[in-house]
Order: sequence, then structure tokens, then C-alpha cells
Amino acid sequence: MGGQQGAIGVFDSDIGGLSVLKALRAEMPQERFIYWADSGYAPYGERSDDLVVARSHDITEQLLAKGPLKAVVVACNTATALAIQHLRDEHPEVAFFGVEPAVKPAAAHSQTHRVGVMATPATLGSDKFVYLLQSLEGQAEFVLQPCEGLADAIEQQWLDGKDAPVKALCEKYVSAMGAFGRQAGQIDTLVLGCTHYPFALPLLRSLVGENVTILETGEPV
Repeated sequence: MGGQQGAIGVFDSDIGGLSVLKALRAEMPQERFIYWADSGYAPYGERSDDLVVARSHDITEQLLAKGPLKAVVVACNTATALAIQHLRDEHPEVAFFGVEPAVKPAAAHSQTHRVGVMATPATLGSDKFVYLLQSLEGQAEFVLQPCEGLADAIEQQWLDGKDAPVKALCEKYVSAMGAFGRQAGQIDTLVLGCTHYPFALPLLRSLVGENVTILETGEPV
């Protein structure tokens, strides 16, 4: 067992948080992690707000029941947006770390000042995300693309290996965002605002081109 005391709990609706867990383990190999995949309710981005909050509370209680925890990582953009403040209020003794679309570093990086954001409808519609964008007003133009069904398609690809639905949805949503590149008016930075989407990174890279920077959330966490 690594670390001084306790483990670090990590949860998501299913496989998406594994992209965060991979980065955490690379940065802190000495730590012990407990990963909770809430597969029966995946994906959170297509569930009701109340259900996501309730599941986040239930999972946190289950993780805490396994023993002392150093921290809990809410490895889901939707659950972070909807539930993390509730969790902090209910368990002030626990350090909670969430994920959010990397729009702030994207705005700082973009040379064309045009940033694409792919995320679930729930994440893009959350108060937390709206406030985040408001804090960056004037720094860049954000092209927001709700990607209904993409997280679920990536889950299914993980299970059965069929990539056609993922490919079709990625093509649809990337096309809807407009032109990508480094010319004026083009999107030169793409934010993956769901922890599932990095599993489609090679496909997304082929669609937007090599000159576009793609940002995810694992390493910042």
C-alpha cells in the first residue's frame, strides 16, 4: 500500500475516469487508488441532474466505508459540475478534486482565439461551466458542441469493439463545429470536455488535423 495513510478514491460513471486514473498513477506511482465505475448508470452526461447528484453521494459514502481516504477525485465533468459542491458541503473533512473542461488553458494557448469545446449537454448547460466561460469573456471565442450519445458509444466500443458509431458521431460533431486550423477564424484548439473522449483521441486527431492542439483533463488533475 503506497502513501502515508489511506487511499485516493476515484469515480466516474464507467470507463471515462480511467483516462484520469492513468494520469494520476503516472504522477503518483506510490499511491494506492480505489476506482469506482458506476456502470449501471452510465453515462452521467445523459442522466438527470438529481440522479447524478444522488449517485455521487452514494458512491462517496461507499468509498469512505472502505477506509480512510486521502482524497476523492470526481473523474467526470458532469458529476463535477453538478455534484462536487454538494459533496464538499456534506463531507468537509474530505479533499475533493474535480475535473472541468480545460477552457482556461485553451484560451491562453489559442493563437486564432477560437476554441472548440466538445462535452456532454449536461456539462455545457451546468451553472459551473457557464460561470467558467463568463470568467473568460473576451479572451477567446468558444464554439460549444454538445455531443449527445458519444460517451455512450465509446462505452459500447469498449465492450464490443465496434467503432462505427463512435466514428460517425465524431465526424458529425467535428463537422458541425466548423473549420479547424491555424488561419484566422479557424479553431486551433480543441477541448475534450468529457473524460470518455480521450479514448477517441486518434480518431479526433485524424479529423481536426495535426496543427490543432487537443486538450484533455487527466494531467491537470
